[in-house]
Amino acid sequence: MKLSVIILTRNEEKHIRDCIASVCDFADEVLVLDSNSTDRTAELARECGARVEFRAFDNYAAQRNHAIDLARGDWIFLIDADERATPAVGSEIVSRITHHASRFVGYWIPRRNIIFGKEIRHTGWSPDYQPRVMKKGRARFDPAREVHELVLWDGEVDYLYEPLIHYNYETLAQFRAKQIKYTRYEAQIWLTEGKQARWRGAIGQPLREFFRRYVSLQGWRDGGHGLWLSILMAYYAFVRWQMLREMRKQV
Repeated sequence: MKLSVIILTRNEEKHIRDCIASVCDFADEVLVLDSNSTDRTAELARECGARVEFRAFDNYAAQRNHAIDLARGDWIFLIDADERATPAVGSEIVSRITHHASRFVGYWIPRRNIIFGKEIRHTGWSPDYQPRVMKKGRARFDPAREVHELVLWDGEVDYLYEPLIHYNYETLAQFRAKQIKYTRYEAQIWLTEGKQARWRGAIGQPLREFFRRYVSLQGWRDGGHGLWLSILMAYYAFVRWQMLREMRKQV
C-alpha cells in the first residue's frame, strides 16, 4: 500500500519544512499543491523532497479533490502546513491502511490545537476530529461545502487514536480573519434556509454560544484562554446574526 501525503499551501514558508519533516519517514510521496505563493514555499518544499504542483485557489473542497486526483498513492493523508504528525501518528496510519485496507475506506484523526500559545483541551477545540485519511477513489470532498469541508465516503470509516499537533491561531488578527470568513459563510447558509434575524437573537445567540463553549464544553477548564475564546465565539455569534440581518435587507 503506497501512501501519498498531501499539503495545500499558500505562503507557508514559515511552516512547510517542519510539516514535511514530520511526515517524510512514513510517506511514499509528499505532494504539495500550491496556490501561487509569493514567498519561498514551493522552493523550500522541493528542497525537502516534495513534489510541487500548482493550482489557483477557488475553495478548499475543489483544491483537495484536485490534489487527490494528482496523488499517486493508494491511500491519501491530508495534512495542513501548520500541522505536525508525530511518529505515533505515522505508525498508526501505516498500520491501519496495511491491516484494515479491505474493511475501511477512510479515517478521522483527532487534533491537539495550540491557540494563542496554549493547548486548548476543551472549549470545543478537542478532540477536534478531522477526515484526513482516505483510500483513493473511495472519498471526495463535497463541492457544495466551501469551508468546513464535508467528505462523501464510499464505504465504512473509523477513527484514529493518535492526534495531529495543530499550531492554530497565533494572533488575534489570524483568529479574526478566519472567523469572519466562517461567519459570513454560515450566515449565507442561514439565509438560504430561510432563517430570520429576529431581534431577540442579537442577545440570545451570543449568550447561548458563550454558555455552550464555557459551560457545556467546559471552557472554564482552559483557564483564561477558555474564557477569552468563549467570549470571542459569542461575539462572532452576534456578528453572524448581524450579517444575516444585512443579507435579508438586500433580498
